[in-house]
Amino acid sequence: MSVIEKLQERSNTTCELCTSKTNLKQYTIPPSLNESVDNSLLVCGSCLDQIEGNAEMDANHWRCLNDSMWSEFVAVQIMAWRMLQRLRNEGWPKDLLDMMYLDDEALALARATGEHEDEANKIIHRDINGVILEAGDSVVLVKDLKVKGSSMVAKQGTAVRNIRLDHENAEYIEGKVDGQQIVIITKYVKKT
Repeated sequence: MSVIEKLQERSNTTCELCTSKTNLKQYTIPPSLNESVDNSLLVCGSCLDQIEGNAEMDANHWRCLNDSMWSEFVAVQIMAWRMLQRLRNEGWPKDLLDMMYLDDEALALARATGEHEDEANKIIHRDINGVILEAGDSVVLVKDLKVKGSSMVAKQGTAVRNIRLDHENAEYIEGKVDGQQIVIITKYVKKT
């Protein structure tokens, strides 16, 4: 059974955040590198557009988190926490966050994208053209790079898929080149 089929079975074919039954899609929580039932959830198009920033946040839509934050599934809890963090200036989400409990491992994963940071304190990764990079993006190297600690040279034009962000330094990302995980400086990549 595929991940999407397991999610449909788990959620009774409803959005795991707002319980809508239309336009359902699988969403894998960043910065997860692979899809699994444990790090994915089933969401409707409306939730997905707002999660990914393709639509303006509708605070009233997210009142559904009052119920979904109590889900038994960690992926749903993490997304509820992240969305409540985005909306915390509305007032009511702060009350829900005060009631919500995540174990240490789930909280660390929930914080991995920096949703809890104030905008002024967030580390933003940008490519050579100033385009914002996010976990899971694909980039292309814009010059040959010597990989420290090895004889390998990552060639210009090499595609690096499913990058990870360094949450302490805006100039560093991680990705696999020729099967080897390396750290890459953002000024040497272009988002594809």
